Amino acid sequence: MPVTIKHYEAKFKKELSPKVGLIALSTDQTIENDFNNICKNLPIDIFVNRIHNQNPLTKENLLKMQDDLELVASRILPDEKISTIAYGCTSGTIAIGETKVRDKILLAKPGCYVTTPVTSAVKAFKIMNINKIALFTPYPDAVNKTILEYFSQKNIEVLSFASLNLNLDSEIASVDPNYILEMSSKLEMKNVDALFISCTALPVLNILNKLEDKLKKLVLSSNQTLIWDTIRSTGYKSPIKGYGKLLEN
Repeated sequence: MPVTIKHYEAKFKKELSPKVGLIALSTDQTIENDFNNICKNLPIDIFVNRIHNQNPLTKENLLKMQDDLELVASRILPDEKISTIAYGCTSGTIAIGETKVRDKILLAKPGCYVTTPVTSAVKAFKIMNINKIALFTPYPDAVNKTILEYFSQKNIEVLSFASLNLNLDSEIASVDPNYILEMSSKLEMKNVDALFISCTALPVLNILNKLEDKLKKLVLSSNQTLIWDTIRSTGYKSPIKGYGKLLEN
């Protein structure tokens, strides 16, 4: 009996992995590599689209992204269902508002799970029983103020704080990770539950294990928590080693 095309398709059709969309900033040189480094061998397909971001790093410039969120999300596999969309900007989420970010994305991709760096960070804090943190950022003062206010509203105490006071994503992406290791030793860590390193453009993912060993504390970062929440939202539960204790849970 001859095999029809329909029979062939039914027998050999690929088992599809969950589709995940990443909205990365046009100026971010770090987040895409971080996602690829962790997800490349996982049964998850990552599809990236970039949203226009205007430097320097100010609340006013961050707010401009909200008008483009729906369009950028709609252009990730147009007309196809997406399991999860991750919006890759910590300070941008706080400037625009988590609810507004989620609502804009859901207009384009109804029914998907939406996460952001701050959404995922607060979720990770709860799971890891973190209430008091040391905070390290690369941001200028005005943006740092919004980050500190956000954590205060979420009842997260910031007991120690340091910043690089940079204004451009290109500068942030160029920071030597070894310098961050050095800077972290100057933070007061005695009474905190964890160190949180904010900003998706900061290249810290590959030193999280070193930081945890050095500080004897949990260390979380924007990209790490965002990737963790994205992966877990698709149903993948296996531990991932090499990027801090959070991803091992």
